[in-house]
Amino acid sequence: MARAPFEIAGIEVQPGTRQTIEVQVAKLYTHTPLHIPVEIVHGRRDGPVLMVCGAIHGDEINGVEIVRRVLINTALRNLRGTLVAVPIVNIFGFVQRTRYLPDRRDLNRCFPGSESGSLGGRIAYLLRTQIMEHVTHIIDLHTGAIHRFNLPQIRAELKSPETARMAEAFAAPIIINAGLREGSLRAYADSQNIPVITYEGGEALRFDEVVIASGVKGVMRVMRELKMTPAKKSVKPPRKRSEVAASSQWVRADIDGIMRPVAKLGQKIRKGQKLAMVADPFGASETAIISPCSGIVICVNNLPLVNEGEAIYHIARFDELGEAEKAMDYFRDSMESEVSEAVLPVHPWDELQKQ
Repeated sequence: MARAPFEIAGIEVQPGTRQTIEVQVAKLYTHTPLHIPVEIVHGRRDGPVLMVCGAIHGDEINGVEIVRRVLINTALRNLRGTLVAVPIVNIFGFVQRTRYLPDRRDLNRCFPGSESGSLGGRIAYLLRTQIMEHVTHIIDLHTGAIHRFNLPQIRAELKSPETARMAEAFAAPIIINAGLREGSLRAYADSQNIPVITYEGGEALRFDEVVIASGVKGVMRVMRELKMTPAKKSVKPPRKRSEVAASSQWVRADIDGIMRPVAKLGQKIRKGQKLAMVADPFGASETAIISPCSGIVICVNNLPLVNEGEAIYHIARFDELGEAEKAMDYFRDSMESEVSEAVLPVHPWDELQKQ
């Protein structure tokens, strides 16, 4: 029996074909229409319907490149099910190179949205009704905020076995069992029993080859786990890929000043260890920022000018810190074999060495 066409936004995509669909969002005050571009790859055989989306925060652009590379992967020639690729969700923010919508709302706090609400509510409603209601699984791609660099990590509500399966399959070095934030895409998907994971990696408005390569590999691993693409034959013994963090904690500056970082991204940290020094411009006073816990550094503030109370380090805590260090070693080794030295960024990935 032939598989039925996949219908989205009033357009049918036939089995064994792919098509780019422009879902109209709104018009600028110049009367110029704006669209959310969606690429549908509809396999000939039945299977899951996976949505992979990026730039729900308009300045988080690594996800856009991850989606592009997934779409040109030759494994899609043998696709089971359907891939719904949405590289740019927040088209307003992407065009303006900003996290937010024109009214300064965060689109990732507007779900489930409303047909007659704010701009963010209307876009969330459109995404929900036109796209999300057709999918069975979701991978949501993010980066750190501006000036904050995130270690590649998965955030997921692991109480769902299917969500936990996706998180493990993605094989980022760190998995954070993160609660759901009201109004987020992840919270809405969870409320509809749609398994969803969030990939975090890199910094806003910056491409990072390690983060992008890791993201592409992770998406393809999930698709193989869901039986959407053929499994890879491997004779290598399994190695430690991911470790689940019991919790995480932000470390904030105690004083205003100029920060000199000491601890590096991906580094193992012990409680009481020095993370950074903050000093005034004249060197008259200098204060050490001390870690309140043991763990792995998963985010670093790259802006050296800090105010009192500003978040400068994010540390993931683990029941077995040694196992988390093994996961970091595996990630470092695998990325060194995947990414050539010519494109490997100098900062901060050269610091992913054993301390």
